[in-house]
Amino acid sequence: MTLWGLRLAICQPFDQYANVRPTRILPGIESPLRGVTAEDLDWVIVRENSEGEYAGQGGRSHRGLPEEVATEVSIFTRAGVARIMRFAFHLAQSRPRKLLTVVTKSNAQRHGMVLWDEIAREVAGDFPDVTWDKMLVDAMTVRMTLNPRSLDTIVATNLHADILSDLAAALAGSIGIAPTANLNPEGRFPSMFEPIHGSAFDITGKGIANPVGTFWSAVMMLEHLGEPMAAARLMRAIERVTADPALHTPDLRGTATTEMVTDAVCAAILGDNE
Repeated sequence: MTLWGLRLAICQPFDQYANVRPTRILPGIESPLRGVTAEDLDWVIVRENSEGEYAGQGGRSHRGLPEEVATEVSIFTRAGVARIMRFAFHLAQSRPRKLLTVVTKSNAQRHGMVLWDEIAREVAGDFPDVTWDKMLVDAMTVRMTLNPRSLDTIVATNLHADILSDLAAALAGSIGIAPTANLNPEGRFPSMFEPIHGSAFDITGKGIANPVGTFWSAVMMLEHLGEPMAAARLMRAIERVTADPALHTPDLRGTATTEMVTDAVCAAILGDNE
């Protein structure tokens, strides 16, 4: 199934323009980066979720002929860029380090990404307590790998953040643990919460998919619904389970099954007396 078959068909009509993807190294999980600890890698990636490279604009002409043409048009509107920038600056402002990195590619894309940069600079003026910098997307992959501690909150376009968040999840141990919130921040429409790894048809029915990404997505849903105590209780249960190597699924180089991990998280919730 393509993204347009379901996911984008939900996100765009409900104007879920802020895609939020936290990334950190959970207890018991090792990063593939040598010597990197949980203190070094604790990020939140904000993905513009309504336009950009996934706007759905374009088409194909002269199908099947030697002169066939396909176009894919990226759409960057002032309103769309401004609202995701403002969301990202607010999020960075709420985190202890108050640090934001704006990802761009304006050295090669002369129009949409230049507007992206200009609006970032304008919005930054309203957040003097947030330290921010700008990073070309290709150089960003290097920085994420070689200097993860220099990053905290990250904002990027629909395509760039899609790619970078998968890299981030892998650097934190596995894409199987990564959650997502697709938010309509104003609450005019429903929001949607999902693990970022997609359907994983190659392991369907094998009972080895890591359910942690789904549980962590539920944590984000509870936070969004104004249930911080329930969210914290579920997050503690997740961390108690990941801390046990015997409960690691194959993506974490373990042998546990989906059912084993699910049962352990449920048991940890019931046993939480904090």
